[in-house]
Amino acid sequence: MFNKSIILSLLALFVIAPAAHAEVKLIAIGSLDGKIGDRSTETSAPLENGVAGNLLGGLGSGLAYAGNNTFIAIPDRGPNAVSYNSAVSDTASYINRFQTIQLELVPSIDLSALPFTLTPSLIDTTLLLSNQPLYYGSGAGLGVPSGVPALNSKNKNYFTGRSDNFDPSQISTYANNARFDPEGVRVSNSGEQIFISDEYGPYIYEFNRNTGKRMRVFNLPNKFAVSNLSPVSDTEISGNTSGRVANKGMEGLAISPNGKTLFGILQSPLLQDGGTNGAYTRIVKIDIATGATQEYAYQLDNIGTAAKPKYPTVSEILAINDSEFLVDERDGKGLGDGSKAAFKKIYYINLTNAQEVSNITGESNLVGKGVSKTLFLDVVAALTQYGIKQEDIPAKLEGLAFGKDVKINGVEKHTLFIANDNDFLGTVGPDTYHSTSVDNPNKFFVFGVDSSDLPGFVAQKIKGKN
Repeated sequence: MFNKSIILSLLALFVIAPAAHAEVKLIAIGSLDGKIGDRSTETSAPLENGVAGNLLGGLGSGLAYAGNNTFIAIPDRGPNAVSYNSAVSDTASYINRFQTIQLELVPSIDLSALPFTLTPSLIDTTLLLSNQPLYYGSGAGLGVPSGVPALNSKNKNYFTGRSDNFDPSQISTYANNARFDPEGVRVSNSGEQIFISDEYGPYIYEFNRNTGKRMRVFNLPNKFAVSNLSPVSDTEISGNTSGRVANKGMEGLAISPNGKTLFGILQSPLLQDGGTNGAYTRIVKIDIATGATQEYAYQLDNIGTAAKPKYPTVSEILAINDSEFLVDERDGKGLGDGSKAAFKKIYYINLTNAQEVSNITGESNLVGKGVSKTLFLDVVAALTQYGIKQEDIPAKLEGLAFGKDVKINGVEKHTLFIANDNDFLGTVGPDTYHSTSVDNPNKFFVFGVDSSDLPGFVAQKIKGKN
């Protein structure tokens, strides 16, 4: 005898899931120069690697809508693509921050161009800090100076990207570590707080949007932490059998439109779930009021072969409503890598009937328990359709955010913004596909989405500061 409720639930999923051939069209492209400084001039002094401490880069690590044409963009742990000291994984004392930017869309005058013109502009830079003391590395034996920022004062202790800024006697989720690698960001419905997820801990922190001060720590279960810490990523990976993979922690972050729930997603599976060779990463649902968590499995595509599996990574999760999401899966190929972009896809998922897996460990035990997913947008195909070469598609398309609706030929469209992390490299090349160096700016791609392709879409209502 069939269970009627199960049948109805499955039918509901088929009805609301958007089609893979969605009317999702590129409508605008914009960029911010990757060779200029941001508005935090007090941090402009050169870092340990010689790069300016306020270089405007990495903006696509996380992108969040903040109302009207305003967005919050976060760089990650700083310009560590410049080699200088492998003992700290080439990380520098870059002070973590978020950038407030305007992304203004207006109809294009040139009818032969894309239907909209996107004009990005930098409005403000806010440094991230704690009023309480943080643990910084001394630099002893590593060939670097102390990790304590010169800007620190009694009540301002800044978070930085330096990989040795941790207390070795604590597990990696110790909240007083100064090292911080922001990867996902969302704005509260009040408009006064921002939530940021990180790869080092992994952490999820709440900050005051006006001051950059940390207000709250969301504690993740210990299974996500590693106990043997090292400033060298490979050493940290080899020294642990459980917890997040180094530099592949809580990569993406979503907030439900009602503002009550956060959803973090790991870039790669936990070590106990197979690590980078595993097929199932985890989504963590967090009740903002209580901090209570639930977990769901997300199955990665195999972009290798059956005999030799290979998996992409997850860069972002974005809420359509309180139970439906878009997830960004990608390779690391494209501009900045000296290769051709091949796999950058956005999938639709629904957690309504997904199995909770917080008490399940191991890749084999997660088989068959992953949330169902449907292809929503093949980004490489969509961009090459408009004449963008695969080698010119940014390698790290990581930030996803919905913006204001627009009208195209009288039809209302949702806007989906995709941003790149340029690794703080304002120019790249020459390489196999570029005979000379080429600009590598902070890039923003905007897609128009018909309401029929996201029938369950609910816009987040953000009040206060825009």
